[in-house]
Amino acid sequence: QVQLVESGGGLVQAGGSLRLSCAASGRTFNSYDTGWFRQAPGKEREFVAVISWTGSRILYADSVKGRFTISRDHAKNTVYLEMNSLKAEDTAVYYCARPRRGAASGSKDYRQYDTWGQGTQVTVSS
Repeated sequence: QVQLVESGGGLVQAGGSLRLSCAASGRTFNSYDTGWFRQAPGKEREFVAVISWTGSRILYADSVKGRFTISRDHAKNTVYLEMNSLKAEDTAVYYCARPRRGAASGSKDYRQYDTWGQGTQVTVSS
């Protein structure tokens, strides 16, 4: 079983930057994608970015393309989400997740993920 723990959230002004971390522990040797999702109050959880195990495949939501960068460090069992040029509409709880067994690689559907962290709050003030 894998456990995921997010960190790095906080309060930032519009135009600022944050770097989120997703640290994995447990059975981390399985080769899974890792995705980032976010959920604002009253809204459905939405896809942000996903990275393959090798890092060779990366996908972003259109709303964050060019501003956010996902990366991973296998030595640290950690996936990062670098967020630049933050906007008020980026305010949400951010979650990292791993897909269920058999899910298609690079899935943007949160229902295809069954291992989630506890989330980290990102608040962007305008």
